[in-house]
Amino acid sequence: MGRSKTQKLVLDGNGEYLGIEKGCFSIKDKNGTVSKYPLFESEIGEVVLKSGNAVSTGALASLGFWGIDALIMTQKGRPVAMLKSLDDDSHVKTRSAQYEALSNGKGLNIAKQIILGKITGENLLLQKYGLRQNDLISVERKIEDIDTFDLKFLRRKLLSIEGRCADFYFQQILSLFPSSMHKTNKRRTFRAYDGLNNTFNFAYSLLKWKVHCALINAKLEPYLGFMHSEAMYKPSLVCDMMELYRHLVDDFLIQYCKDVQRKDFVVKTEKYISNRQGKREYLSDSKTNDLTRRFYAYLDWKVKIPRIGHGNKSSIEYLRNEKKEWIPRVGNVDL
Repeated sequence: MGRSKTQKLVLDGNGEYLGIEKGCFSIKDKNGTVSKYPLFESEIGEVVLKSGNAVSTGALASLGFWGIDALIMTQKGRPVAMLKSLDDDSHVKTRSAQYEALSNGKGLNIAKQIILGKITGENLLLQKYGLRQNDLISVERKIEDIDTFDLKFLRRKLLSIEGRCADFYFQQILSLFPSSMHKTNKRRTFRAYDGLNNTFNFAYSLLKWKVHCALINAKLEPYLGFMHSEAMYKPSLVCDMMELYRHLVDDFLIQYCKDVQRKDFVVKTEKYISNRQGKREYLSDSKTNDLTRRFYAYLDWKVKIPRIGHGNKSSIEYLRNEKKEWIPRVGNVDL
């Protein structure tokens, strides 16, 4: 069995160049200093490029040929695209089984397990900080009592259960953040104005791209989910799998935000709806870059999301009738 590809090459400086020469990736900084990484010895698993970098077509071809993840980000660290090899679409059996799960009953079980996994993870975090937990036994009983073969009906029921648990969870978690964050007692996603909720939203967007890349590597269809409905531009399976890791994002932010101060925020006036503007609070560019760098390092150390499709393949085996049940992995927090 081959070794896992663990090394990551990150080009985060303006004017850096990625090329390939004699079996080595080479990174040249704006001062002309060159660092070389042997393609066959370093076990390179991921390359991160930012706006302001340059890359040779030879390096791109090598990344695609050897199946090395290549993530393209804006200068501020927001992922916008990834390099995808043509061979990634060759696993037809896996994707066919994923589509069939919508009608053969497997999708129902996967949706239930995702919600149970999410609430289990939230309870682990609540336990870590000595807060009250959701009654998981009661939640599990309610989910098991939903007797239906209609996936849309199941989704509505599960979202109702998940929503109540999430309200209970965030009422306590938000109390752990410092007053410098302009604390709020309610979690808001779309069109949030306060700095704390927008920090949550940004960190979740970073998690979303990590999961998206992992699902592509696992040869699954990111836009065909089970818990979340299918819609244009909505990667519903990504949204599904994110639920199992959100509590780890929350734990990271609780620790990270201990040192966040008022000076770390900026206010931007943005369009709210037609003919109406509003002021929104965000972390400054320098603080956003710092959060991005630390968060990706945290994910690499904590959950190794890029290996969802390489290590534990139980979800794929379940879809393809190679395993009788699927219980998702829930990331542990350090108690």
